[in-house]
Amino acid sequence: MTAAQNTVIDAGRVAEHNAQQQAALAADYEALGGMLARRGVDIEKLTALAGTFAVAVPSWGVGTGGTRFARFPGRGEPRNVFEKMEDCAVIHQLTRATPAVSLHFPWDRTDDPQALRELAEGYGLGFDAVNSNTFQDQQGQGHSYKYGSLTATAGAVRAQAVAHNIDCIELGKALGSKALTVWVGDGANFPGQHNLRGALERYLDSMRDIYGALPADWLMFIEHKLFEPAFYATTIADWGTSFACATELGPKAKCLVDLGHHAPNTNIEMIVARLAQFGKLGGFHFNDSKYGDDDLDSGSINPFQLFLVFNELADAAQRAKGGDSDFAPAYMLDQSHNVTDPIESLMTSAVEVQRAFVQAALVDRNALRAHQEANDVLQAAQTLKAAYRTDVSAILAMARVRNGGAADPVGCYRAAGYRDGVAERRPAKAGVSGSGIV
Repeated sequence: MTAAQNTVIDAGRVAEHNAQQQAALAADYEALGGMLARRGVDIEKLTALAGTFAVAVPSWGVGTGGTRFARFPGRGEPRNVFEKMEDCAVIHQLTRATPAVSLHFPWDRTDDPQALRELAEGYGLGFDAVNSNTFQDQQGQGHSYKYGSLTATAGAVRAQAVAHNIDCIELGKALGSKALTVWVGDGANFPGQHNLRGALERYLDSMRDIYGALPADWLMFIEHKLFEPAFYATTIADWGTSFACATELGPKAKCLVDLGHHAPNTNIEMIVARLAQFGKLGGFHFNDSKYGDDDLDSGSINPFQLFLVFNELADAAQRAKGGDSDFAPAYMLDQSHNVTDPIESLMTSAVEVQRAFVQAALVDRNALRAHQEANDVLQAAQTLKAAYRTDVSAILAMARVRNGGAADPVGCYRAAGYRDGVAERRPAKAGVSGSGIV
């Protein structure tokens, strides 16, 4: 884990916070360690494993989100990418689990990428996959994406969208990123609006040009979404289409799974297993949902589903041991914070995803396999539940403290008064959104 060189919140304040929590944390950690020892589990190994976990934060996530109806600006929200990096640094300083930031262009475009990279390195941060944006028109843009971008019937529109993605790659190279995430809102709102097969053919033609511009050590993540804004037929609507396109494009193309981009009650963990099985699982955008693509805080609605996803990831990682290639999907949070402090939500979400990661490591895989082979349905299910029901909060807190973070990230953040401070330094600008979304 990269140690931050420039801390945003005073390190002494964090140390004071941890000292106040020390006795309670030590008691909880000792009690949990004793319980795990009776199950043959070494708590120190789990704590070390927790310390290796990393999930990227989205630059747009530190700004206040919104809906199609309204956006209510937050106090002290960042007004440019440099201020976004400061907020991201706070999240990593206190959680020690978010060492990379995912940028979105043109929202985060800068004329001085080297200065941005140096600022990030000063905070102990790196850059995850960069994201292109052809789902909305930008000021001064030559051609509109109203009727599609990479799938548009007009060749000039497709060429513009391809050029933007290639520009994103060049910006990513300057920042040290190694992947490009492509999501398009292309599709149809009415039957007959476009030829369904023809739209996918045009998409693939466009993506081949983008794929050809990828550096040798880069990956391309294809992100699918069931609906919105194309409510009748979305061109890349499901994992099957994403898989087929990634296979068609080549080995550097992988599938990205956003937990909110599915129909209600979809078995997302099975999708994860299938993509892992065929070597096309590129990564995740973690969030939660109740109805659709709600972009709620990770683990806030269905934490058991999050655990089941990581159970499949743990299984895939175990199967990959000794194989020809490492199994290392990219993890990123992708959320919209409309009524909470975005920093608090992102810290909490990072901890919840880390929690599922550690709980999945608690699954007794030998016992699970034996129950499955014996068709002991109840005990197989209970084996998973035994890991899920284990409260690993003390392990996560101890890992944070040992890595220089806060035992209670939200409590420490509030005590430090960071939001009040940036509210004074960042007066709101009319028409400027910190998220870029609305």
